[in-house]
Formats: sequence, structure tokens, C-alpha cells
Amino acid sequence: MAPYASDDSTTAGEVDEQRSGRRKAARYIVPVTVVGVAAATIGLVPALADSGDPDLPKITAQQLIEKIAKSDVQQLSGTVKISTDLGLPDLGGLESGLMSGAAGNGEGGSSADPSAKLTELASGTHTLRVAADGPDKQKLSLLENAAEYSVIHNGKDVWGYDSKSNEVYHGTASESPERGKDQQPPATPKDFAEEALKAVDGTTSVTVDGTAQVAGRDAYKLVVKPKQSGSTVGAITVAVDAKTGMPLKFTLTPASGGAAVVDAGFTKVGFAAPAASTFDFTPPKGAKVTEEKDAGKAAGEAPRKAPGKPFDLGEAPGHAPKAGKDFGQGLGGHDGMKTIGEGWTAIATFDTGGEGVPSGKAGGQLGGFIDSLGDKVHGKFGSGTVFSTRLVNALVTDDGKVYAGLVTKDALVKAADAAK
Repeated sequence: MAPYASDDSTTAGEVDEQRSGRRKAARYIVPVTVVGVAAATIGLVPALADSGDPDLPKITAQQLIEKIAKSDVQQLSGTVKISTDLGLPDLGGLESGLMSGAAGNGEGGSSADPSAKLTELASGTHTLRVAADGPDKQKLSLLENAAEYSVIHNGKDVWGYDSKSNEVYHGTASESPERGKDQQPPATPKDFAEEALKAVDGTTSVTVDGTAQVAGRDAYKLVVKPKQSGSTVGAITVAVDAKTGMPLKFTLTPASGGAAVVDAGFTKVGFAAPAASTFDFTPPKGAKVTEEKDAGKAAGEAPRKAPGKPFDLGEAPGHAPKAGKDFGQGLGGHDGMKTIGEGWTAIATFDTGGEGVPSGKAGGQLGGFIDSLGDKVHGKFGSGTVFSTRLVNALVTDDGKVYAGLVTKDALVKAADAAK
């Protein structure tokens, strides 16, 4: 996406004013983007067939879920293609800045920091090379035009390397039993599937819908759908390797129809042990190296958490948050965030302590810009602005409260009215 620019008739002062307005707008839009990125990890799933559907033994949905949970693939290498279309508005370069900001990569950060770099997977189409040899050796490489970004976990060390900027980020992998929770945004079909299966409860329909062939391997198709009305999620389809139980492809389609919001799948995969040298890394000569403990100091940030592992092959599905639970630290660190309702129509809410977003004539140029991104709504709660993507909707009220979820705009308004 091209950076924001003015035409020849715009003065330097006007450009500065417009850029300042966009920076201020980012402050209001960040909660929406943060929720959108986090929610995208719940619903990324697909079109599955490579060729003729294989003839496999019958299996129930429960048996297939258990097969995924018991999957113990420790070694693999392959190529993953991931396409993500959240339908974020065209912000003229602001979108990528918000993604980095949501990940904590402020001024003075490193372009090789995994927590910032891997948020690029939240939009567009990307090709990844992945490799793993047990719980302590993983490598993920994001292939770009004439460049490559890699994050390597080898023992206690986690390295991020951006060949384009020749920058290196070095951190230490967590050794706690909770270390899987430190991992970066999901990057493989297994990552996505495990996040999706956390939402499986009494509000969910889970079925087996035939078979498929993915990356040359026979697979079952597991389909997960909300039972409740009002969710923006249409269906999640997971292609599960018939032999190993490992998810090979993950696709999420929205209730509104159209292309998948997320489609992530292996185009090539093998389960032999990668060469040991795959996980070796030494900073190239002349590269700028940023240590984890020093990251963010230039911007005055609090100490950063360890970046953890690029991805995890061994964690079983968990459970979705229940109504009323404070899970704010999982969405951008908003302490006090609560959920209203349960299942696929659960809504996250928190108070920014601010005054909502500027809009209309009272907001001046910034108000007009905000109005172009969202829809003004009114209810018993007062008034506010709804920011929408193809999957996540978020209502920011004029008194600074935020309601967001995988739900329709009407559902957000009803939740805000009920909370009044």
C-alpha cells in the first residue's frame, strides 16, 4: 500500500496538518485494529480440493476432533500459502502502521522484531516456508519480493532476521509451561485450527463434510459453524491429514458470503526431519542487532515479553473465554475488558476512559476523516461510531466505551443499549 501523499497543490503546512490528523485518528482506530487482528486468529478457514476426493474410512466429528488433539507431529518441512482479507479500509499506509503499533513496534523498534513483522500476515497473500524438529527447533520464513524475513527458534534462542533492512532481533524463548501462549500470530493451518476449536461449545455445529486432497495428502474436512444468528462467521473448514491428524488447510468464510476471510494451507509438506543446519543462525556481518531486553527503550516502553516460538506443533485445543471473564491482556493489554454473552456472538467491551471519536463538523477535518471510516449510530446508549471489517465489527461510543466482536452492527447496538 502506497504511503500517504499530497498532490502538487498542497502546501507543506497542509501536509503536516493532514499527517497530524492521521496520527490522531490512529489513536482512535487502534482498538478496532487490535480487536480485528486478535479476532482474525479465531476464524481463518477454505476451498480445499486439489483433485478427486479420496475414499477414506468413515469418521465422526468427535473422532476427528480427538484425532487433531492427539496429533503428535514433531518433524516437518513445507510451504504454506496464506491469504487474508479482513476488508480493512484503505487508510493510505495508516493500516500497516496500525498493525505495527498493535504489535508494540513503536519508534526505535527493530524491523526484525517478530511481534511486529508477523502482523503482516493479517492482510494480503503471503508464502511461508516452515520447518520444525521437536518443541525446541522451528523456523518460519516469510518470502517477499527480493527479500526474506525469518524467525528461528533454536533451544533458548529466538532470532528474527529481516534481509531487506539487514536487521536482527534476538530474544530468549520462555521456559515456562505457559510458553505456548507467548507465540506470535498463527501462521500454520494447525495454529489456526487450534484457535478455532477453542470456540467449539454448545453454540457450535461441528460436522465432517467428506474428504479432500491437500498438498498431495488425503484429508478429512471438518466444518465448524455457529448455531446462533447474529455472528459474522459463516463457516470454518479444516482439512485434517487422515494419517497424522495434523490440520493441512484452514479456511474461514464470512456469513455475508464472498471470498474467504482467511485461507491458509500447505501447498507442499513432508514429515522427515529437516537438516540440523536449518535452525542455525549467525547475524550477518554489518547487521544491526537488537536485543530483546533493549527493544522499546528508545520509545520509553515497558520491558517486552519474550517472543516465544514461531509456531507450536504440540498444543491441544483449549476453551473459549466465558461471559464476564476479564481477558483484556489478550487483546492489546486492555485490562478490565469483559465479555457480554457467550459463544460466537460474544462481545468484548472495555472503557477507554476517553471521549469517543471526533466526528462531523465539530471534529473538523479529523472528524470528516473518521466519518469516512465508520458509520454513525444512535440508541438508548447515546451515539457512537461503528467500524466494520468483513469479520469484526466494533462500536466506539461518544463517551469512550468500546464494544467489539464477530457480530453484526445491530448486535453491538443492542449490547450497548442493554449495558446502559
